[in-house]
Amino acid sequence: MNRTYELMFIVRPDMLEEDQDKLISTLESAVTTSGGTVKSVERMGKRRLAYMVRRFHEGLYMLLTVEGGGGLIHELERRLRVTEPVIKFITVRIDEEQKRLDKIKSIKEARRKPAPAPAAESSGGDPAAVTA
Repeated sequence: MNRTYELMFIVRPDMLEEDQDKLISTLESAVTTSGGTVKSVERMGKRRLAYMVRRFHEGLYMLLTVEGGGGLIHELERRLRVTEPVIKFITVRIDEEQKRLDKIKSIKEARRKPAPAPAAESSGGDPAAVTA
C-alpha cells in the first residue's frame, strides 16, 4: 500500500554541494528501485540546531517527500543511519494528515456556498425612499 511520507534529514554543515547532490540522488534511486516515487526535494539551507549533535551546532536541512510502502522507508532509514555525514533524520507519515486537511477544506467550502440572495424589493417608485 502506497503512503506518503516526509523524510527530514540534517547533514553536516561543511558538506560540499556535490556531495549533497550525490546523497540526494542515491536516496532518489533507492526510492525508484523500491517502486516508490519522489514527490519533491527541498533544501532548506543551513540552520542552527537546538542542541549540539555530534559536536555540531549547525546543520544543512533537507526535506524529501516520498510515496511508497513501509519497506521503502525502512531501507531509506537504514541508508541514512549508515551514511556518515547525516547527523539526524526523522520520517513522518503525512497521508492521513493530508486526508484530514482535505476533509476539513471540503466542509469549509460547503459552508461557504452563498445562500440564494433575496430578491430586491422595489421601492414603489418613490425616489425619497432611496437613501444614500
